[in-house]
Amino acid sequence: MSNLRDAAMTSKAWPFEEARALLKRYEKAPPEKGYVLFETGYGPSGLPHIGTFGEVLRTTMIRRAFEVISDIPTRLICFSDDLDGMRKVPGNVPQQDMLAQHMHKPLTSVPDPFGEYESFGHYNNAMLRRFLDTFGFDYEFYSAREFYRTGQFDEVLLRAAERYDDVMAVMLKSLREERQETYSIFLPIHPETGRVLYVPLKNVDAAKGEITFDDEDGREWTLPVTGGNVKLQWKPDFGARWAALDVDFEMYGKEHATNTPIYDRICEILGGRRPNHFSYELFLDENGQKISKSSGNGISIDEWLTYASTESLSYFMYLKPKTAKRMHFDVIPKAVDEYHQQLRAYPTQDAAGQVNNPVFHIHAGDVPASDMVVSFAMLLNIASVSGAEDKDTLWGFIRRYAPDASAEKNPQMDQAAGFAVRYYNDFVKPAKTYRAPTDQERTAMLDLAERLRVWDGPLEDEALQTMVFAVGNDHGFDPLRNWFTALYEVLLGASQGPRFGGFIALYGVDETVALIEAQLAREV
Repeated sequence: MSNLRDAAMTSKAWPFEEARALLKRYEKAPPEKGYVLFETGYGPSGLPHIGTFGEVLRTTMIRRAFEVISDIPTRLICFSDDLDGMRKVPGNVPQQDMLAQHMHKPLTSVPDPFGEYESFGHYNNAMLRRFLDTFGFDYEFYSAREFYRTGQFDEVLLRAAERYDDVMAVMLKSLREERQETYSIFLPIHPETGRVLYVPLKNVDAAKGEITFDDEDGREWTLPVTGGNVKLQWKPDFGARWAALDVDFEMYGKEHATNTPIYDRICEILGGRRPNHFSYELFLDENGQKISKSSGNGISIDEWLTYASTESLSYFMYLKPKTAKRMHFDVIPKAVDEYHQQLRAYPTQDAAGQVNNPVFHIHAGDVPASDMVVSFAMLLNIASVSGAEDKDTLWGFIRRYAPDASAEKNPQMDQAAGFAVRYYNDFVKPAKTYRAPTDQERTAMLDLAERLRVWDGPLEDEALQTMVFAVGNDHGFDPLRNWFTALYEVLLGASQGPRFGGFIALYGVDETVALIEAQLAREV
């Protein structure tokens, strides 16, 4: 353990860099509350998307890294801002007309369009908790509705009324002139309509803890700031929540980065200590657009898990959090194979190498062995040439390549074979495009078929790859990668593919000869 802690204290892995910065927060004295508090925020305005998962996962990685280098206990709160008013109807849910009748009501007061929960906010909270539980996260769930209504937020809300002018001064600097005239940090919730009101305040009575305002019909109301009668605007809410909970760490997307000084200052005005924070880059869909809960673009968690393991998704989330990521289905095969490459490397590494390996952070140091005897990319190519409709077809090839492998002894391999068949049928098969070979390519492929027909060397990846290289060289391909591109495009109907020697070893020598002959005989 001491070797591991020593390695972690110098590791360049981003979770350890953030954990060390957080440890400095308490280098003089441990936290009075007895633990370090991590928080993630969630706006349940639509179905939870993959970015929400990534935020909790990455925060958990930093939390686990902190636990390696410190003995201070930790907690993680997932906070849902479900008292927020519904400002637009999400495009990917049913009963659009019904939802439109409840605009600007808190999400936990909007009926559930799916008819399963008390409200739309409750439904989205349940979906969030479902997939967080699927991944085994250790967290505590907090609802803004309960936080405001049960009195947990009262002390800070009363302090916000008392220090109203100071908080307003911070906010007004960030607003356009026309917005300054009507802005208030408090949003009343109308006692009759239940709507969240964006109205100017006529008075803030700090002694009584009350606000006075006119509603949209010109009627005057006075409400206490406690008990769920008002909510804070989202920027003040950020800082106030940090102060109320004494949050030590929170990460968020780069769209919040410019607001960080505002959040921090409000937290301090309200009696808190600003937390450490980490700003990550956004997730993009296939068109380079930001993934949005309300529009439902990009790939969802359920979609990823249809085609690959949870661990491959965690691996994708670990990589370069400060770099924007395009999240579409075509990133899945690479993520699967790179994850297993790191698993295979882990046992060979010393402590310094292990704490820098992504799989250490994915598995919190309890790293399993990889039982993948064939890469996911290779499985897709075998599925392609064999027209596999089920994983049993793939297992026929896998067992010939690795006779000792089985579904029982290689559960990761078995799972991947099932994923590969689904992925092939949904994405590879519809996109396959074959082309006719040039005269040079045809001659070389006929030569390859002939050399395979009389092959008496070992049925191993490297030996077969060397022979395929030799064919390309003998037929004057320069650069040599043009030869392999031709093999992929003519034989596999794809622009890229696996190491061809490994493909032959897995698919079979006789089968590869038959494939070459069939593809050269077809009319494209």
